[in-house]
Amino acid sequence: MELTPQIKEKLDKLQEKYAAMGQDMSAYLDGLLYADFLTYWDYIHLDTLLSLQNPKTPFPDEEIFIMYHQITELYFKLALHECKQISDNEELTVEFFTDRVRRINAYFNALVTSFEVMVNGMDKDQFLKFRMSLLPASGFQSGQYRMIEISATDFIRLVDKSKREELADKSIEEQFEFIYWKFGATELASGKQTLTLKQFINKYADQFLQLIKDRQESNFSALYHKLLKQGHDVSALADELRKLDLYVNVEWPLSHYKSAVRYLERDPVDIAATGGTNWQKYLPPRFQKRIFYPFLWTEEQIEEWGKGWVLSVLKTLRNEG
Repeated sequence: MELTPQIKEKLDKLQEKYAAMGQDMSAYLDGLLYADFLTYWDYIHLDTLLSLQNPKTPFPDEEIFIMYHQITELYFKLALHECKQISDNEELTVEFFTDRVRRINAYFNALVTSFEVMVNGMDKDQFLKFRMSLLPASGFQSGQYRMIEISATDFIRLVDKSKREELADKSIEEQFEFIYWKFGATELASGKQTLTLKQFINKYADQFLQLIKDRQESNFSALYHKLLKQGHDVSALADELRKLDLYVNVEWPLSHYKSAVRYLERDPVDIAATGGTNWQKYLPPRFQKRIFYPFLWTEEQIEEWGKGWVLSVLKTLRNEG
């Protein structure tokens, strides 16, 4: 092969690179010469990935349940990857911020539109049987999802709506005691914390509290207001944040609500969700009234938050049943 000027230029740059590190370039070229070519399956660790499904029961549809939740966690990791790029960027621009939020919205769009797998993709009888072998584990225990929420908004917005005004000036630790999702994992009979919640807090509380403190000035809401105050045009960013608000606080919980109605609702007594969570009050967006960016919505939109979506879906599912 001819040693073209372009190749020589690249070799010279490599020589400079390795010389700056006190390394011998020829040794690295030997390594390149003897190395095997990279394969797709080795690069993404495909064999390992496909070996990570370990059902607890003989019911075939349990494997669907496992794989879909694993896919979900990978999407959450993608979203957190974007969150970190936004919050850690010391020279953040509106364009960069908007583009990364748009990416997060694309991940949540994929999740919401694919959740049909969980709504109608499993045999109901199989699900109601294999779910009992999963106790007290629950999708409620997704730490990554909570980290996305923390990154997206001022923490006070994640405090239960009945306590937000009272705790507005309190410490992070005091506010954390009343974070909204704790009220979604209480025993239906006694009102006490479920084992599901106790396990979750024990594993993640310190990590959550540190992230909350780290993101006090660099969550999406704080960064939006900072750019707005600096006089930047944030209209496109506002559009993407509104979409994120709907995806995380309406569409995604509503997807789970549809699934819960499909598998767990009985007349006159509803089945408790895995781990004993009171899904009837925890999942519907109209009950939680959780909104990341209330300053981007009208009073009417806030008042009607989630109502139409939940009622229409519930009516459809009951008609289908």
